[in-house]
Amino acid sequence: MWVSPRADLCHSRNATLPDWVLALGHDKPVIWVYSGNPRYADAPTPIDSIVVIRAAIAALADAPVQVVLTTGYQDVPREFGALPANFHHAAYVPGPAMAAHCDLMVHHGGHSSVMTGLSAGTPAVIIPTITERESNARRLVALGAGEIVMPMDGANGEKYIDVAEFSAKVRRVLDERGYRSSARRVAESMRQFGGAPEAANRIERLAATHFA
Repeated sequence: MWVSPRADLCHSRNATLPDWVLALGHDKPVIWVYSGNPRYADAPTPIDSIVVIRAAIAALADAPVQVVLTTGYQDVPREFGALPANFHHAAYVPGPAMAAHCDLMVHHGGHSSVMTGLSAGTPAVIIPTITERESNARRLVALGAGEIVMPMDGANGEKYIDVAEFSAKVRRVLDERGYRSSARRVAESMRQFGGAPEAANRIERLAATHFA
């Protein structure tokens, strides 16, 4: 039986998660797929994240995993119809708690998504939709805390990926403990720096020193 290496971390950080998320258990890996806004207009745009949903469904439907799909208060596009049986959709879940509860994050590489995963010590597979997100993803890969799958532009303006590559990288990150160890190492480093409260304290001390 597959046993989650994160199960010992979940109890202290999942108090605000919905009961249905907690009920998923960890007999199979829990993957949090966060797409953000799938579409920004009626026609395809470069920043659309629908490619993340397409990739997840193509690679993970009926796989021995449990997928929590969140879309940032957006509806799942109608083109997908009924989601696969192992997918569970919510408009929103609390990010820090979900990141701590899951075994892997799949997202578009936005700064907040990257930092939420790293602060929880959770590895990621990123499908970046714009250059800023690609930069974030490559930094995460350099830290050893995840993998990147670059989307390609189709003739119709829609992004697409190599599903086999994505599936292989998801399995690799789940199976190889080095990714998780690297993510946890970064999380510990972030905790030592003190986060936003310490940043605010330093700014206030600097202001008091130079502008008093």
